[in-house]
Amino acid sequence: MKDIFDSWLVCQPIAHRGLHDKDIPENSLPAFQNAIDNGYAIELDVQMIADGTLVVFHDDSLSRLTNNDGYLKFLNKSDLEILTLKGSKEKIPTLEDVLLFIKGQTPILIEIKNKGKVGQLEQKVIDLLKDYKGEFAVESFNPYVLQYFERHAPNFLRGQLAGFLKKEKLPFFQRYALKRMLLNRHVSKPDFIAYEAKYLPNRFVRKYKNLPLIAWTVKSQQEYLRVVKYCDNVIFEDFEPKI
Repeated sequence: MKDIFDSWLVCQPIAHRGLHDKDIPENSLPAFQNAIDNGYAIELDVQMIADGTLVVFHDDSLSRLTNNDGYLKFLNKSDLEILTLKGSKEKIPTLEDVLLFIKGQTPILIEIKNKGKVGQLEQKVIDLLKDYKGEFAVESFNPYVLQYFERHAPNFLRGQLAGFLKKEKLPFFQRYALKRMLLNRHVSKPDFIAYEAKYLPNRFVRKYKNLPLIAWTVKSQQEYLRVVKYCDNVIFEDFEPKI
């Protein structure tokens, strides 16, 4: 197996939700094309809606990214034809559509967003990716999501998302455990770590020097130059890193 420290996860900067800007919505096909055109890997978010369709969308609520109120989880696939992403004619894409669009042209880092019961969403991701002809990895804040992949698709590269998460509404123990990555060794068993850039370096990530460390989400060249000394790669947004 190729050494992960020589892989795209370390060598290719990763565009957060694609290479988007004020004219190109995040997690849209044009954002992914823009990343491909500029030589970046792509980070994207996957959630499951009411009818079991997997969609590429970050928020729980529709209000920030579309012109509609309501919640993503209550949508059906037919609703995707009605909604458009703000400032564009783009629709919320399904994961299947995105995979067919990218077709292995650049690596994909897939964040699995699942705060509920683990299994159905993850298995649908496995079924879509098992024959995909391109490089990819999955990541999640939920250690039990990664445990499912470790058990049912052990060949998939898995990353533990972590950080201090001070802006997130999380129970105390969950925040405590993610900050310190307490479930890494016995539950998530990650191949790499993606840690909140603002809080690098720290003693919690130093324990995992044997794993690649990716900083998220780096939003300026100044922040990039500070954090790149402590990590192997970055997930970036709102600028393009100059090495």
